[in-house]
Amino acid sequence: MRYKNIEKLDVEISELAVGTWAIGGQMWGEVNDQASVAAIREMIDQGVNLIDTAPIYADGHSEVVVGQALKDGYREKVLVATKFGVSYAPDGSVINNNTYENVLAECQQSLERLGTDMIDIYIIHWPDPNTPIAETMRALNDLKAAGKIRFSGVSNFDQAGIEAAQEFGSIDFVQLPFSMVKEDDKSLLIWCEEQGIGTMTYGSLGSGILTGAIRQKPDWSPDDVRLTFYDYYHEPKFSKIMKLLDYLDELAEKYQKPLAQIALNWSTTQHFVSTAITGVRNTEEAKENTNTFDWNLSEDDLANINGVLADLEISDGKSLSAAERKTK
Repeated sequence: MRYKNIEKLDVEISELAVGTWAIGGQMWGEVNDQASVAAIREMIDQGVNLIDTAPIYADGHSEVVVGQALKDGYREKVLVATKFGVSYAPDGSVINNNTYENVLAECQQSLERLGTDMIDIYIIHWPDPNTPIAETMRALNDLKAAGKIRFSGVSNFDQAGIEAAQEFGSIDFVQLPFSMVKEDDKSLLIWCEEQGIGTMTYGSLGSGILTGAIRQKPDWSPDDVRLTFYDYYHEPKFSKIMKLLDYLDELAEKYQKPLAQIALNWSTTQHFVSTAITGVRNTEEAKENTNTFDWNLSEDDLANINGVLADLEISDGKSLSAAERKTK
């Protein structure tokens, strides 16, 4: 495993982080809790020292599974990141609530589900237009003072939002989407790195499309999160990604490595990516992902990948509308 040091925070994190959205089971198809616990522990055994979760992932079930994985001495080996502020209404719409009282209440609930007395990185999941950022940051500052959280962060914020939050406290980490098929926030990630903010990127394998396992338009349930949150399976993006996979197949053959490792190798090579969050459901996936760090893409191949990405223009800055998208 490789690690990057967040100098401003005096903390070292693995270049790969455990993502746990899928293990909650909601909108991702059937999952097995026992297999999920084993997968998380395998990632940790292979040197991963950061787990990312959130209470909205299957209404807290993801945090419960993470809490089970943290038993038997595993809690001491990792940093735990979770989030707050979003929930689903009965009609499936997303509710934002970053008020002072709710932040404190959600933190206590997460601590109990995770079975820990401190959250290492507590993240504002999405901006809340109805709550002043000063109020939310006051809650985070009070939680830090009480020893219930160590670092604070934001997810899905733009630069203006991050700067507004920083007026009232420290933003230590940001979490944004980034992969070969989603480079829209690249300039923001670079800016964050320049500010000394740790960067956690999600969607590192493009909801699975960068594993190469899917080569035809899938026939999933309409509420499958891979269709409702991401736009990779919609045209014209899907056809562009298939062309990218054709090129990545050549590299996979050259290096004798799976496509997932090619994609993760490329992402974690980017200097502005502190850690790439990657979901796992079983120990086989965990081993495959962590084996990424046993080798490196050459400088020439990295440049060639960037050239292909530029030609295909997969990242066009567009995304599904808020009405279509389920929250990450």
